[in-house]
Amino acid sequence: MPPLSSSSPFSSDAHVAALRAAGCVFAEDEAELIRTAARTPDEAVAMVERRASGLPLEHVVGWAEFHGLRITVEPGVFVPRRRTEFLVDEALAAAPHACVVVDLCCGSGAVGAALAASLGQVELHAADIDPVAVRCAGRNVAGYGGHAYRGDLFEALPGRLRGRIDILAANVPYVPTDEVPLLPAEAREHEPLTALDGGGDGLDVLRRVAAEAPQWLSPGGCLLVETSERQAPVAVEAFTRAGLAARVAEDEERYAHVLVGIRAETGVR
Repeated sequence: MPPLSSSSPFSSDAHVAALRAAGCVFAEDEAELIRTAARTPDEAVAMVERRASGLPLEHVVGWAEFHGLRITVEPGVFVPRRRTEFLVDEALAAAPHACVVVDLCCGSGAVGAALAASLGQVELHAADIDPVAVRCAGRNVAGYGGHAYRGDLFEALPGRLRGRIDILAANVPYVPTDEVPLLPAEAREHEPLTALDGGGDGLDVLRRVAAEAPQWLSPGGCLLVETSERQAPVAVEAFTRAGLAARVAEDEERYAHVLVGIRAETGVR
């Protein structure tokens, strides 16, 4: 693609043409988002060129729309998927009066922020193993009084949360290792592998979360994990082995599958 000239009109068709030539299916919409985000014509040109080079649009403009919120997304951070809004909806339905919320494998913290925005006053915590994600999530949850921690799953969380979590949202990686190369280039090249690769069958991290979750959930608390239709039966087994009452929720329109596990109201594992 030839470089755009900074003398191009701020909202010119040149931006659309450059994006279309780069294979952007929604070139007109993307050009408009870039035009809105850019502060100057030169910045718009630079943003179009970054997008045309393959950078995810959300990394270019610096935010992603998620559950009615504008979530800050920094380069190198997993971009929240619109289908994951279904996980938020299922969490709100399962625990509409939740007081303590944890966004595990939080990435940008989009899920935690969306839950807090809908629930109101909650104690919000987010955690991820990637330091770039933790920094980004910290910015997104701060407005809700939330805190972000770096560490491997539950090791990152304050011990005082044990047995108190009403909603544990864990958007774990669930792509099987040998299928990661089949992902779109935007994901493979610009998002952390730890946010994508779920191991041999894609369920390694899910199993770890399910096994330890009952120790952290409050009585009646719920664990919610996104998975695929193909993986759902094995994922349910992992939840059941951990002592959680499990069900699979499906949204056909968004092709989203969420596994919901409830800790028993009485009894401690």
